[in-house]
Amino acid sequence: MKEVTTYDRVLKARDKKRPQVTDYIKELFEDFIELKGDRLSKDDESILGGIAMFHGTPVTIIGQRKGKTIEENIRFNFGMVSPEGYRKGMRLMKQAEKFNRPVITFIDTPGAYPGKEAEEHGQANAIAESMAMMSSLKVPIIVIVTGEGNSGGALALGVGDKIWMLENSIYAVLSPEGFASILWKDSSLASKASEVMKITAQELYEFGLIDDVIAEDKNMYKVIDKKLQKELKRLEKLSPAVLVENRYQKFRNIDEKKKPIKEHPSTRAIS
Repeated sequence: MKEVTTYDRVLKARDKKRPQVTDYIKELFEDFIELKGDRLSKDDESILGGIAMFHGTPVTIIGQRKGKTIEENIRFNFGMVSPEGYRKGMRLMKQAEKFNRPVITFIDTPGAYPGKEAEEHGQANAIAESMAMMSSLKVPIIVIVTGEGNSGGALALGVGDKIWMLENSIYAVLSPEGFASILWKDSSLASKASEVMKITAQELYEFGLIDDVIAEDKNMYKVIDKKLQKELKRLEKLSPAVLVENRYQKFRNIDEKKKPIKEHPSTRAIS
C-alpha cells in the first residue's frame, strides 16, 4: 500500500475530478435557488450562494466554485473570489439571520483573488468583514472544507460552529508553493513546504482546529447528510446568544481542545 504524503493530499485536494459545491447541492439539498449580486457593484460568479431545502428545513448555502471545464475555470476565476463575491456572501448571511436560516459554507479555493482591481475594491476589508460577521451571526453555521482551503480566501467563509474537512482536503495559511517561495525562495520545494505547514485534515483535527474528518468513499454524501441533520438539530436548540458565545469561545480556546495524537478513523491510504 502506497504511503500517503502530505503533498499527495495537496494534489488530491486540487484534483479537477473532485466534487464541487454544485455536486454537494445536487446530492444533499432540494429546490436550490441561486441568489446573485452584492447589491453594491456586481455579481462574482466564483461564489455560488442561495437558498435550498434540507429535509424540510430552509438553509442558506454559500460556496466557492472553480468550474469543471476550461471555460468554467475562466468564468469562475478558478475559485479565486473578489471582494464582490465576499460581499455577496455577507448579504446572504444577513438574509439568513433575518429569516432564521442555518448557513452552510463549502470551502474550495486556492486563495482570494490577488489582482490590482480586487485590492482597489477592498479585498482585505471584505475578508475581514466576512469573518467578523460570521463570528456574530445569530444562526447556526457549519463549514465544510471540500478541497483547497488557502489563505484569507478560505477564512472568509471559515468561521463556524462546526468545521469539517474531507480527508484529502487541505486548510492552510497559503499554498505550499507560496510558502516555499517566501521561506526558501524556491516554489519547486512545495512538497517539502507542505510537510512543514501541517495542513492536512488529520493534522488539523489533532490540533483541535477542526471538528471532524470525513472519509472520501462511496458513503461520503450519506455521512455528510446524517452529520448535517444531527448537528443542525442540536444547534437549532440553542438561543442566538448562546450560539454566538459558544462560537467565540471555540476560537478563543483552540489550544485547550488539542487532541491526543492518534489516527482519525477516516484516515487511510489513497487508493
